[in-house]
Amino acid sequence: MPDFGDHVDNGIFSQILEMDESDHDRDFSEPLVFNFFEQAQETFVKMDAALAARDLNELSTLGHFLKGSSATLGFNKIRDSCQVVQQYGHKLTVDGVSEPDDNVCLKKIAEALQTAKVDTAELEKKMRKFFGAE
Repeated sequence: MPDFGDHVDNGIFSQILEMDESDHDRDFSEPLVFNFFEQAQETFVKMDAALAARDLNELSTLGHFLKGSSATLGFNKIRDSCQVVQQYGHKLTVDGVSEPDDNVCLKKIAEALQTAKVDTAELEKKMRKFFGAE
């Protein structure tokens, strides 16, 4: 397996790959991974709209949703950014401390969302190369 760096938890991702028939036939893992990237892009559009509307509750819900999907595949960096979105959507810091200022929360969410988008694009390129789908 290639080294995806800190983008991917190799233990989790290797378990996904083990569900394939063989190393040459990725009929299980490949669609699962690329469906995630489609789902992420759709979720980012919704997050952008919620951010523009200053809807912290929706941002938290969307962050939670994408955090779960990314964690299932072992996509650590995306998961971590989505955790930030989820927490600040609940008006909590990543340490669980209350953050009453909506503007601070929205700023932290915007930063985490941008990071998630960049990390997702980088990881998608690596996965396309891994699966031979470039």
